[in-house]
Amino acid sequence: MNDLPTISVIVVSWQRHDDLRRCLMSLQQQDHPALELVVVADASGVDLASRILSATGGQARLIPNPGGNISVARNLGLMQAAGEVVGFIDDDAAAEPTWARRLAAAFHDPAVAAATGFTRGRNGISLQWRAAGVDATGHDHPLEVPDQGGIWNGRSGYAIKPVGTNCAFRRAMLLQAGGFDPAYRFYLDDADVGMRLAAYGATAVVPLAQVQHGFAASTRRRADRVPLDLTDIGASTMVFLRRHAVPDLWPTALARLRAEQRQRVLRHMVAGRILPGDVSRLLASLEAGITEATKRNLPRITPLQPEVLRFQPLAGIGPRPARLISGRIWQGHKLAAQARRALAEGELPTVIRLSPTSLRHHAGFTEGGWWEQRGGLFGASDRRDPPFRFWRFARRVAREAAHWAKLRPLVPDEPQDPDPNP
Repeated sequence: MNDLPTISVIVVSWQRHDDLRRCLMSLQQQDHPALELVVVADASGVDLASRILSATGGQARLIPNPGGNISVARNLGLMQAAGEVVGFIDDDAAAEPTWARRLAAAFHDPAVAAATGFTRGRNGISLQWRAAGVDATGHDHPLEVPDQGGIWNGRSGYAIKPVGTNCAFRRAMLLQAGGFDPAYRFYLDDADVGMRLAAYGATAVVPLAQVQHGFAASTRRRADRVPLDLTDIGASTMVFLRRHAVPDLWPTALARLRAEQRQRVLRHMVAGRILPGDVSRLLASLEAGITEATKRNLPRITPLQPEVLRFQPLAGIGPRPARLISGRIWQGHKLAAQARRALAEGELPTVIRLSPTSLRHHAGFTEGGWWEQRGGLFGASDRRDPPFRFWRFARRVAREAAHWAKLRPLVPDEPQDPDPNP
């Protein structure tokens, strides 16, 4: 691993301290041996990051986030990053321990300017985002990617989309391209970077470079993904059209946007999450954003001139042994204690807790700093699984461990059922 490019991972955060804590803990478990951490956060978030890192003897570049514009915040981090590669992850995401290494390794190919991975959703198992191309109107087109991934070149009016919560770039190229465009306060900022960087090189899609993304609440949406305001979605779409599409394409693209957002808010209304009056208010905010961005001044994007800083690798990272811990759902305290001991001993624990039911499985990175999967012994953990299937405890654990071994250094074993009675 010593020949890996150095990587600066940039985390932008705004008043989501519990999520930021989990994100930072996951980054402290990365197996890339030369990773620098850059945190751009609100004042209390910077203080939290400082305390978390101080407790483990680590250090990071901590930068105040002025708020209100994710592109500005990302550029603040980019300007102080010193790695050959810069990676980006949202504060409401947790990275698998092999995430940064897999993304950085893609840049061994000199033709690669950007890389992106796969993103899992709230249940920790199903994929929220695989891979897609984006056209000049900001419309996504699914991209078929083989298991081993691949490298794609963009073309006029089309690029591979680097997903904002799971992406990396060759730092020198991103700086030369002008970084993130501040005209995108939120939404389509990553697609815009993909379009501009297509002129600099190819994009690698790395399926096993994975994060789990939670879609935490923000000023623009609730925790259940109900939108609170659509202004920035309308504005960013109009900015994207002005930057990348000929005017003849604008009416069709805006009609598609209006239809998509109308369907979105109507689904929430039918589900009882919003009131009928909220529908018109939200759609009015979408129109307000489109109108404002039509008149907005869009300065020419110029190269960024970064600060010249020394690379500061995060302490305590790099490859570490893994430990599989399994048991019954009612053994939570015992299993958590084992996981804490494993962490204290420098190991990377994965806990699998099974109940004698057919409940569907979910997984995630816990507040304690370990990955955990829960569900019924006979329940589904994959979309292709039947609702019920009989399993012996040891074989079920081995099956689940084999799945996670693709993403973290977990060696499947044949555990003994600590309680053979169903």
